Amino acid sequence: MLLGLGILARLANRFGLSPIPLYLIAGLAFGQGGILPLVHTEEFISVAAEIGVILLLLLLGFEYTAEELVGNLKTSAHAGIADFVLNFLPGFITGLLLGWSTTTCIVLGGVTYVSSSGVIAKTLGDLGRLGNRETPTVLAILVFEDLAMALFLPVVTGLLIGGGAGKTALLVAVAVAAVSVILAGAVYFGRRLSSWINSPNEEVLLLLVLGLALLVAGIAAELNVSAGVGAFLVGIALSGQVAHGARQIFTPLRDLFAAVFFVFFGLQTNPGEIPPVLGVALALAVVSAITKIAVGWWAAKKAGIGPRGRKRAGLALVPRGEFSIVIAGLAVSAGQEADLAPLAASYVMILAIAGPLLARLDGGKGARRPDGNLAVPGG
Repeated sequence: MLLGLGILARLANRFGLSPIPLYLIAGLAFGQGGILPLVHTEEFISVAAEIGVILLLLLLGFEYTAEELVGNLKTSAHAGIADFVLNFLPGFITGLLLGWSTTTCIVLGGVTYVSSSGVIAKTLGDLGRLGNRETPTVLAILVFEDLAMALFLPVVTGLLIGGGAGKTALLVAVAVAAVSVILAGAVYFGRRLSSWINSPNEEVLLLLVLGLALLVAGIAAELNVSAGVGAFLVGIALSGQVAHGARQIFTPLRDLFAAVFFVFFGLQTNPGEIPPVLGVALALAVVSAITKIAVGWWAAKKAGIGPRGRKRAGLALVPRGEFSIVIAGLAVSAGQEADLAPLAASYVMILAIAGPLLARLDGGKGARRPDGNLAVPGG
């Protein structure tokens, strides 16, 4: 499998494309109902995919400090709210038109609302845009979405379980408290933590940073907060020399496990279930891609970014991925509408493949300064 992914990555590089779409198609070909199901590697792929999401967001967190994160959240609150309204409604309304229950409509609204931090982080890295002026705006919207998911997932879980308003409120309170504690720790103790972890020995640095990221991600997941949110906050808590050294060590590991993560997406889909819902999924993808582009354009304009940067910001937000699959999976496990799983899977596949391709419509790239940090190009 890994050899095949390497060949696909080389093929993508030869044509100047991101390898993400090829990874997803490979997963579709070798999943249930595919050409050759990878039955004996399912456990490895599942665990490696989880690690891939954690590493993607951990390295994304290295690019920003806690102060920058808090500042971006404050300045992007309006964009985050607009993002929720414009991108939740297409899924919710589609569910109503299909005659689904209110709970299932809310689930589909969540599927269309949240962008894929994993796919976007990989795409921005592949295109060298992590240091572009519009990237902090994109990141702020993604963080807003991830934090919103810390509230949305417990709410959906409570609705599906039917535990009543009291149980749902308790789940939400625990999730909010967990995110607040991790974020406060990143802001107030980040420098002290960085100083303690920093080491000239790469083995020590690798084990300490990876161990901390997995521990916090695991705790976050147990508290119904995204594991990715926990890993991202660990990344922003580590700054200075430790972030620079860890970035160099973890980049190859991220690329390895991220490739498996995208294959895992494809493995979740049975190709035979796609045709009946493909038309609805395609229409929903077109509408919600337009709404995401509009949000990114507007948010970047408010941040003073030029037209090309606004275009890049909007196109970068198009992919859906890990959270959409998680949300749909909760409803499927609870015995909701049978068509929800293939519809959500088809929708995610369309935008996870189209998103990285659309992101290439503007060729602007970032560059690294001599100190290894990303330079910020103009407009």
